[in-house]
Amino acid sequence: MTDSADVRIVDSADVAASARIGAGSSIWHLAQVREEAVLGRNCVVGRGAYIGTGVQLGDNCKVQNYALVYEPAHLEAGVFIGPAVVLTNDTYPRAVNPDGTPKSAHDWQPVGVTIREGAAIGARAVCVAPVEIGRWATIAAGSVVTKDVPAFALMAGVPARRLGWVGRAGVRLVEQDGAWVCPQTGARYIERDGALSEES
Repeated sequence: MTDSADVRIVDSADVAASARIGAGSSIWHLAQVREEAVLGRNCVVGRGAYIGTGVQLGDNCKVQNYALVYEPAHLEAGVFIGPAVVLTNDTYPRAVNPDGTPKSAHDWQPVGVTIREGAAIGARAVCVAPVEIGRWATIAAGSVVTKDVPAFALMAGVPARRLGWVGRAGVRLVEQDGAWVCPQTGARYIERDGALSEES
């Protein structure tokens, strides 16, 4: 179901009839959007990307080519998911039960990744559920996130560790006169007890 005629879904995409796609959104070649998924306005789902059953995307999200967003992931507005990113949903993955029988949907409980407003996940990064990525955080390409990430954090590595802070523009902040400053916008941020917030 789409909100308006200005939704673009190419012929090779597989979009469930029960998925809700917001106005201005685009679903590109070979992408799959599963049942009950909800995409906000002006979202982009790239070639070969997968949006799982019941996954929720806020307005203006971008899910790049071949990214895998497994249910029950929740992405707030303005989230960027880079190419080939994986958001997992199984804490103890197994194909079979201890008795050797194939696992079914009733044999495990999916857990999700939550990504807050404006955060960006770099290409081929993996977010291991359950984790929460804070507002406007940036996860470097190839990282593996295994713990919650604070807002505005710049994370990199396996496992990912905080290297510094970024602002809304995504540029690494510099320390100046007791505050953290964005060299691109001039916006100022204050650090208290390991958390960063915008200066009011």
